[in-house]
Amino acid sequence: MTIPNALSALRVLGVPLFLYLILDGTHDGWAIFLLFVAGLTDFLDGYIARRFNQYSRLGELLDPLADRLYILATLIGLTHRGIIPAFLIVVLVARDFILALQIAWLRRRGFPPIPVIFLGKAATMNLLYAFPLLLWASGVNVSWLTGGAWAFAIWGSSLYVLTGFIYLVHGFKVGTSNAS
Repeated sequence: MTIPNALSALRVLGVPLFLYLILDGTHDGWAIFLLFVAGLTDFLDGYIARRFNQYSRLGELLDPLADRLYILATLIGLTHRGIIPAFLIVVLVARDFILALQIAWLRRRGFPPIPVIFLGKAATMNLLYAFPLLLWASGVNVSWLTGGAWAFAIWGSSLYVLTGFIYLVHGFKVGTSNAS
């Protein structure tokens, strides 16, 4: 167990608490704080892994799992509370579902998952900025905050879908390259 893996595991363990806080709707400050801490530990686990060469297969699985669980929990909470439209959750979850199918297909063919690209990290980071801002903006009526939150949400969602397409194309090329 490395420090980056411990940070990722803590992030995963924080998801149920975050989901409770966001669905409850009376503890938005704590929900935003927990999302902030999750984002900070996401940055730290990657930084520490790179800085001290603490890469591991477990970390390659835990880190994106934690990201996806926070994104899903936030989408569920924001949709449940009427802050974001349901189609957004459908689009973002469909992207992850399709990529999960591709990962399974690649593994059956003996290939690892497609490595995460910088644009994919940027997409996730934009969504992780957008969600707490959208939650915060829902509690205060400040147009610049709402506009900024939606700018991050639209940009992050667009990049998220775009990188999904890039991963699909790359995965298909890799998966069919040695199919003979």
